[in-house]
Parts: sequence; structure tokens; C-alpha cells
Amino acid sequence: MKTITEIKGEIKAKSDLIHKVFAEAGDSLDFDKVTCLQGKTTEEKVAEMNVLEKQLTELNTDYQKVSKLAELRKSADEGVKLASEEPQKPNPAFTKTLSIGELIMKSAAVKEERRRVTLDIDPKSAFLDVDLKANFFTSSGWTPENIRLPGYVGAPTRPLSIIDYIPIFPTAQNSVAYMKETTFTNAAAAKSEGNAAAESALALTATTQAVEEISTFVPTSKVQLEDVPLAEAYLNNRLAFMVRQTLDSQIVEGDGNTPNLLGTLNLAALQEQAKGSDPTPDSIYKAFDLVRTVGFAEPSVLFINPSDWQGIRLLRTADGIYIFGSPNDPTAGKSIWGVPVVQTTAVTANTALTGDYANFSYLAMRRGVEVEMSSGYSDYFVKGKLAILASLRAAMVHTRIPAFAKITGI
Repeated sequence: MKTITEIKGEIKAKSDLIHKVFAEAGDSLDFDKVTCLQGKTTEEKVAEMNVLEKQLTELNTDYQKVSKLAELRKSADEGVKLASEEPQKPNPAFTKTLSIGELIMKSAAVKEERRRVTLDIDPKSAFLDVDLKANFFTSSGWTPENIRLPGYVGAPTRPLSIIDYIPIFPTAQNSVAYMKETTFTNAAAAKSEGNAAAESALALTATTQAVEEISTFVPTSKVQLEDVPLAEAYLNNRLAFMVRQTLDSQIVEGDGNTPNLLGTLNLAALQEQAKGSDPTPDSIYKAFDLVRTVGFAEPSVLFINPSDWQGIRLLRTADGIYIFGSPNDPTAGKSIWGVPVVQTTAVTANTALTGDYANFSYLAMRRGVEVEMSSGYSDYFVKGKLAILASLRAAMVHTRIPAFAKITGI
């Protein structure tokens, strides 16, 4: 397997080549002006670009694998040091919790309500000794029974997309504290015999990120949950989705003021690359370059609004060839400059977000999605109603701010 330095070198070389292609093609994307590719025709040059794009994607995947191995080695070394310490109690966020229906059905109140009276009806035949002269149609006779299809059709809402790209680790604290290196002045230099060594400088700053809670509740009745078995699964799924959807957007948009998480877009000194007069792919590449040259990291994902990605995906050369792959290619349009692309409305239009989320960010999960019920809210007890509450507690942590950047003016 290649070393991480070799992989980063190849990523840089291929990215620079693609960047040079766009520069030579100009704003009109005239590939006849491109001389840095071997192909003679526009079709051959675009085909070579697509090959470069796929190679970049593979290199990015290899980079993430090697980074994970390095992180695993670091964790293993730390684990050896902690082996003799007293083990911590299991994190409540990872203990099994009962579903809504299980909680309700195990309660004494619901068991009492489930007593039913069984009716034993002996059906008998009936005969009418009359002539039925009126038309016996559905409009004037017996209305047909309508059997509803099982399941439900959900309302259109933003799917979860961001949380899948963020590492998740447990925490047993109400805040995440760590030491951040805020000064690194390397004055190391060659010296002559007898001369003094140059003095370097290091400084660390204690950094804390508060764990915040995201929650919501839905009122329901005991009768509803008793009489409709599907209601249990429906509430269980939708309430859990609601809190996770909010967490998904807070990862990028949270303003950091309690009770909000601190999202990437509101990081202090977040790097920014304005589109300006550049083609959008160029501005994205320049943001990647900021992450590499200032943050000394490797972008792991690009979050972009679907309406903004549309303009990039539909880019064509002056003679009508799609630059980011044929519409018939199912693998085309999934990455740019070798970095995976995630389309999401959690990022507002005209702005994109990138960074090394795989290595320099994580969700500290104090408590996973937990569901509780109570009849003690308002007058719910006397009305036979229940408040079904879903909640979680987490902190969004960015350990190296220069490893992230936003692209504006798309």
C-alpha cells in the first residue's frame, strides 16, 4: 500500500493537471485550446479528464483508509496506556432502549385498559318477502367497504445526508474538553559547531465544547396506540428521524449559542474562498487547496445545495460535450476533483462547504435517541392522553478549524 505522503502527492499532481485544463479552456470551455492533455479531439480530452477524475476518487478513498489506519494505531497506543485504569461504565447512549410501543404495553395503566368484552353473536339468515323495484346501486344501496393500504406515505422532507460523513464517538461528560495547539513556531535549523540552537515556541489552549440537547414531543392517546398497531412503529420512526434531522442540519448551521451546537459555517476564522470571476469548479478546487496548504489536511467531502450542483453537473464544452461525464454514466457527477459530493439543502444556495471531516471533526454523543412517555403533561392523565418525547444529547467538535473552508458566491 502506498504511504500517505505518496497518495497526497498524486492527488496534488492530478488536481493541478485538471485545474490547468480549465485554465486553458477558458470561460468558453473551448477544449481546442487545451494543450496539456494528450487527446487530439474534444471527445478524447474530455474522456481523459473523466479518467483523471476517477483516479482522483480512488486516491481519495485510499487516503481515507490510510488515515484511518494511522488513527487506529494512535488509539491502540493510547489504549495500552489506559489498560491498567479502572474501566468506565457503559455509556447510556449505547444501551438498549425500549421502543415506544414496548414502553406503553409494559405499563400497568395500559394493561388495565386492554381488557375487552368479547361478544358471541350467532348469525341467522334473513328473508324478505317483498319485491325490490328500486335500483340497488352503490349510490342508493350499500356503500362498498374501502380497505386502506398498509403503511403510510411520508411528507416530503430533507433526508439525512450529512451525519453519515461525521465520525461519532461516545462521551460520558456534559462537555467535551481537549487541548488545542495554538502556537507552533518551528525554528529548527542547521547550526555550526559551538553556536547556540534556535529557540522554537509551543503553546496549548484548553478548549471546551458543550453537549446540547435536541428534543421534540407528540401528543397521542392510549386508545390510538391500543387500536392501531402501526401507530407504534410510525411514532417510533418519525420522532427518531425528527431529532436526527435537526442534528444533521446543526452540524453545518448551528450558531454555537446554547442550546445550539457549533456548526462548521459558524466556526471562528473559517477559511473562505469567493467564487468571483472563476468557474465554479475552479473556486471549489481553490477551497480544497486552502484546506491542504493552510489546514494541512485533505478534504473528505463537499456539501453543496442541489441547485448549485446542477450548474456544475451540466457544464459542457463549446461543442456540447458534458465535462463531468455522460448522462448515461451512473457513476458520473458523484465527485469533483476526486472528492465525494453530497447534495443537501442543509447548505443554503450559493454556498458550499468542505473540509477534512473524517480526521478533524466528530460528534460526541452523550445520549443517543431516547424515547419516553408520560401522562403527567397538562391534563393528559384525565383525558387518557400521552406525551411521547424523543431526545438526544451531543456536541459537534471541530479539532482543527483551518481544515475546513466554505465557497461563497456560487
